[in-house]
Amino acid sequence: MLLAFSTWPEIDARLKSSRTVIIPIGSNEQHGPMGLLGTDWLCPEIIAHAAEKEGDLLIAPTFNIGMAQHHLGFSGTISLRPSTFMAAISDWVNSLARHGFDRIYFLNGHGGNVATIEAAFSEIYSDYSYSAEACPFILKLRNWWDLPGIARLCARIYPTGHGTHATPSEIAVTFAAYPDRVKSHLMEPQIAPSGPIRDALDYRARFPDGRIGSDSSLATVEDGRAIIAASVTGLIEDIAKFDAD
Repeated sequence: MLLAFSTWPEIDARLKSSRTVIIPIGSNEQHGPMGLLGTDWLCPEIIAHAAEKEGDLLIAPTFNIGMAQHHLGFSGTISLRPSTFMAAISDWVNSLARHGFDRIYFLNGHGGNVATIEAAFSEIYSDYSYSAEACPFILKLRNWWDLPGIARLCARIYPTGHGTHATPSEIAVTFAAYPDRVKSHLMEPQIAPSGPIRDALDYRARFPDGRIGSDSSLATVEDGRAIIAASVTGLIEDIAKFDAD
């Protein structure tokens, strides 16, 4: 069930049987010469929407702008400051909790979001701790690549050149969902350098084409289909455990 394509009476009815909602969350940022700018929000959305077709899941609209200040040296990147991002996450959570959702699951597609999302969770929980009230909901963050079995699968498909940004696995997922958007590019070096992430100018100097440690050219539509299928199984399994918590 997709929340955005439902009516409020349908959501009222849904809440009588399940109070769990999944929020795909990511970022709109550069992904090297081959990767779509929306890769980090497209991947969790693609996986969540595919899982919705196979399982009894409710998927919220995608939170598609994240904390990507370090990518601002590349055209098309849109970023929220950490403080803005945290405030927006809090508003999303409180909106959903007000209606009775008590299991709120963020399926994340951008590593740069993790620290800020976790800080937002701590900020939300602290409101209840300081007021000596029991929090009426549970929050969970899961990166799609950390779903059961995905890291092992990606390591098998890409024993070298996977890297940490503009990875062939994430680009393959977008290619599988949008094959008309497949792009190719001769990249030099074939495997990008690795290093620390700081501000936008430092990032652009260290990683001239945007990639970190990856060979994006390894991505294929077939790989993407396999990764999506495994991610769907992993997400349904992870949500079942979350519901039981």
